[in-house]
Amino acid sequence: MINKEQITKQSLKTDLPDIKVGDIVKVFQKISGAQGAAAGKGKAKTPAKKEGERIQVFEGIVLAAKHGKGISGTITVRRIISGVGVERIFPLHSPALQKIEIVGRNKVRRAKLYYLRSKAGKKAKLQRKSFVPETTATETEEPNAKNNEGQTLTDSAKE
Repeated sequence: MINKEQITKQSLKTDLPDIKVGDIVKVFQKISGAQGAAAGKGKAKTPAKKEGERIQVFEGIVLAAKHGKGISGTITVRRIISGVGVERIFPLHSPALQKIEIVGRNKVRRAKLYYLRSKAGKKAKLQRKSFVPETTATETEEPNAKNNEGQTLTDSAKE
């Protein structure tokens, strides 16, 4: 019999970056065809598209990180779109989330940045911190070095 802890352990994501409040993140979310623009609006005037999935990217600043890193962990991301503030709450371990990328970091002194909701323009800006994105092992490895005849060199021959 499967218990609650086993189900929770199976659905936890292990590849999540270390997300902090004030980070600028890109959240890649899978959107099915049924959740498109015409969903929930009654009769659609455009012909129905076939059911499929696409990736929707939402880039913004993390206002709050709640409930820790467990199965119920969420982040609140805010973005200004056409002069209107849009906030979305993303469950960290949702199967609909494909990946989360950290684009930049800001210097913050609060655990929650809800005060940014009432600020506009320059007052809503945060001070940027230097941030170096994490690189994967494949990006940092050197390609195989080759000699003049096109043969791959061993580690001892490279030196």
